[in-house]
Amino acid sequence: MKNDYLLDLGTIAEKNNVIKPSLYTKYEVKRGLRNDNGTGVLVGLTKIGGVKGYIVDDGEKIPTKGSLKYRGITINDFVNGVIKEDRFGFEECIYLLFFGELPTKIELDKFIELLGENRELPDTFLEDMILKAPSKNIMNKLARSVLALYSYDDNPDETSVVNILRQSIDLIAKFPSLMAYSYQAKVYHFMDKSLVIHASDKKLSTAQNILRMSRASGKYTDKEAKLLDLALILHAEHGGGNNSAFVAHVTASSGTDIYSSLAASIGSLKGPKHGGANIKVNNMMKEIKSNITDFEDEEQIEAYLIKILKRDAFDHSGLIYGMGHAVYTLSDPRAILLKEKAKELAIEKGLLSEFTLYEKVEKLTPVVFKKIKNSDKPLCANVDFYSGFVYNMLGINEDLFTPLFATARVAGWCAHIIEENINCSRIMRPAYKNVIKEIPYTSITNR
Repeated sequence: MKNDYLLDLGTIAEKNNVIKPSLYTKYEVKRGLRNDNGTGVLVGLTKIGGVKGYIVDDGEKIPTKGSLKYRGITINDFVNGVIKEDRFGFEECIYLLFFGELPTKIELDKFIELLGENRELPDTFLEDMILKAPSKNIMNKLARSVLALYSYDDNPDETSVVNILRQSIDLIAKFPSLMAYSYQAKVYHFMDKSLVIHASDKKLSTAQNILRMSRASGKYTDKEAKLLDLALILHAEHGGGNNSAFVAHVTASSGTDIYSSLAASIGSLKGPKHGGANIKVNNMMKEIKSNITDFEDEEQIEAYLIKILKRDAFDHSGLIYGMGHAVYTLSDPRAILLKEKAKELAIEKGLLSEFTLYEKVEKLTPVVFKKIKNSDKPLCANVDFYSGFVYNMLGINEDLFTPLFATARVAGWCAHIIEENINCSRIMRPAYKNVIKEIPYTSITNR
């Protein structure tokens, strides 16, 4: 299409799709599925993930410390238990999300072995589906690869619990390879670098395999792998109401196959308002670093944050990315846990001054928000604020930030798809009110 014509069509489309904001109020529409007080509209029940960031008393939303639970177990207890025993925990996390209980040592070992046995991609899949059709965006490549795996499944459409479990375990096991190889294909085709393909190792943890396959050297330290393992655990699940998990529920309610549901969830997570936020944080912090001379000078940092809020800097959106959350108010437990380990690695890698800058931005954002917006709304750092910094320290390219999120969250998505198929027999079908009056048809000669 010619650009001028396309612009004209865009103008027509925009003009005829605008809905007056007053109509949303008139018809009491819950925009964004949010109530007037900012709480989420209750649309379902789940036993998988529990997210709490406030309490409601007489209709008033009251901020509280954030809490995240996996199958009733607080994320703090789960993570601290894994750290105390100095082992990898993501595989145990998957087991817990799927089956609703912690595995014994024997059960966990057997489950880890099962994941390992399913890591290998089908014959010629790497060559035909990934290397021959590279993508500039790894998330889109992940969605395409997941859909392609449907064709390699002898029983793709059955939605029994046993079959979905089989498919879920297979997909989760293959995700690190899909992600790493898609990245290597991009590096080779679009960045003119060497193509490096490392085979997955069924004896390694998910985190170890990711570092092994995404790095040209294939080497990593134990501390690096366990920090990535922590990030995977923290990103694995966040309740049924987050956008991508809700997408999984909606698509599964139609009775479609798991490959279609997961591809839709990947598309949701890609968005900068969801999983893509960590890239926004990373780019925002790059700009802040290039525009201040002292990472500990709070006056300089505050001045630049004010410019961002006033839409005079960064992407001119007026948003300080990584600060604030739809549910969490006073704190995000994931950010607290990740921040603690991020500081340890920052000290080890000589990046403490950069970590200090992140802390300053976290501290000063509520201050400048109150100053510029005249609002006392609590703002806490969310998990996206520190995840990009962690990935940078691990030498992980920005192209993999959101795909890493997907590689972790696929565990939660699969758990929700299983739950939806077990409990809900109705397709999700909310209402949209048509707000245009009837218009008579005009013949083409009279237009």
